[in-house]
Amino acid sequence: MRIIAGEYRGRRVRTTEGPGYRPATGKVRESLFSMLESQGLEWDQTRVADIFAGSGSLGMEALSRGARDAVFVEKAAPAAALIRTNLEELGVERQRWNLVKGDALRWLGTVSVGPFGLVFIDPPYGKDLFLPALRLLMERGGLATDGILCAEVEAGLAFQNPPHQDLTLLRDKLYGQTRICIWRRN
Repeated sequence: MRIIAGEYRGRRVRTTEGPGYRPATGKVRESLFSMLESQGLEWDQTRVADIFAGSGSLGMEALSRGARDAVFVEKAAPAAALIRTNLEELGVERQRWNLVKGDALRWLGTVSVGPFGLVFIDPPYGKDLFLPALRLLMERGGLATDGILCAEVEAGLAFQNPPHQDLTLLRDKLYGQTRICIWRRN
């Protein structure tokens, strides 16, 4: 997989394989970041959280585009190790990223986690983790006022839209088996 734009454009990011592991395709990432940029994100002012990070490609793309810093939360040890390796090989300054190796819900529930200007929640499909993660994120003040929340979930996942009273829906788009929803915090 390659970084699409910014400082690390064209650079390769290695991924791993395993159950529930599905890195965002280049087409989905390109469309997603186009939607995000249309919202007027000021990358150099934006703190990013990539929750259920997997390959970390979303957070790395944000860093490449100039995000101030990013936190990657990943439970699977092989994926977390690969995120670290990729960030180091890209040459991302160490003070611009933090890798949390652990359970995303536990991290959201026990740590002062924000606020972040952009949060990606990309849970494994079929595990019903999106709504609990969202609830904890909002309860703990993890999403800044006017911050953007981006969820990558399975196409058939049913939830009230917006799934929280403090969110306003900006986009809801299907890409095959993947659904991308973007909200802004009121």
